[in-house]
Order: sequence, then C-alpha cells, then structure tokens
Amino acid sequence: MKTGHVKTGHVKTGHVKTGHVKTGHVKTGHVKTGDTGAQGVDGMAVTFEQMRRRHLPSVLRIEHRAHPKPWSLGVFTSELSQGSSRYYVVVRADGKVAGYGGLMFVADEGHVTNIAIAPALRRQRLGTLLLAHLAHEATSRGCAAMTLEVRMGNFAAQALYKNFGFVAAGVRRNYYPETGEDALIMWLYGLRSPDVQARLEELERVR
Repeated sequence: MKTGHVKTGHVKTGHVKTGHVKTGHVKTGHVKTGDTGAQGVDGMAVTFEQMRRRHLPSVLRIEHRAHPKPWSLGVFTSELSQGSSRYYVVVRADGKVAGYGGLMFVADEGHVTNIAIAPALRRQRLGTLLLAHLAHEATSRGCAAMTLEVRMGNFAAQALYKNFGFVAAGVRRNYYPETGEDALIMWLYGLRSPDVQARLEELERVR
C-alpha cells in the first residue's frame, strides 16, 4: 500500500489536523456512531450530520481555534463540491456544532483530511466517537484501510489513533510549513476485518 503524497485541489491527502482531538470518559449509554440519532455522552445528546455549507460558519470558528494554519472558507467549499470522492461530517452536542471531520476516498483507502473538536468540548470522548463514525463510513464505502498524518509532537492524538489500531508507517519531513514540524504517517489496515470492527464497537461502548 502506497503512502505517497497526493495533492488534489486544496487538500493534501492523508493530511490530518489533529492537534486538538482528545478523549475522556463517558458517563451514559452505548454510543453507535454509525447512527445519526441522538446518543448520550457525558450527559449530552450527540448527533452526526453530513456537513453542508450552512454548517461552515460554526466549522470555521472551530477550525481557526484548532489549527495553526486553518483552512479557509474556500477550501471547505471546494471540498464539499467534490461529490462522492469526499465525506465531511459535523458532530453536534446538545444541538451545537462541536466538531467535524472529513475523508477523501482513493481506490479502497480512506484518507482523513481534517478532524477537530471545539476546545470547550475536548476530553469528553467526542474525538473518539467522531473518528469511529469516519471509520464506519469508510467501511460502508468498501475501504480496506484508513490513513492520516499527525504532527510528530502530538502524542495525545497519536495515542487515540493507536487505540483504533493505527500504526506508524513513515515520516514526512517538514510537512507542516507553518511550524516546520514533521508528520507521522499512520495506517489502519484490515478495516473490514472482524477484529477491527469489534475494536470500533468496543471504543464506542461506555465503560
């Protein structure tokens, strides 16, 4: 499986902005992230909606707080116009946009393009549920693997991805021009396997 750098429009494939996706503890019910219905997480009603242009003002507010070099309105608009080769979703907590994530599909691979949770709502497992939702979507699209890139110094995000079964597969030197930081390339193989699907269910389950 190739992990080379592919540029399509404004998006660098596999480029995931993960500086602020953190997890914590859930206090209520079993959360099924493949379902768009309301679920209880830490006392909040959580839902997922496919991203539309009407979501972009809220998305941009989070984007500018989450990333040193945020995507512009034009980048998001371009991504939403790419049709079936992309999937973008927002996660709502008690009705408010709490985060978002996206995938680009190349052959049988799902490349995470962007993922973030609002600062005030971190450490409440929303990042875990959001990534699980993306994994379910990639599975439903027939993907055999997922990939992403994360800052070398972002140990919290790397720990989250390792919980899902992502493994390190290489390094892109000076990948983030705004800081000169390297990116760690990570892959989750065997996405449709019983073991990976069981891990997704476990991560979604409340303890």
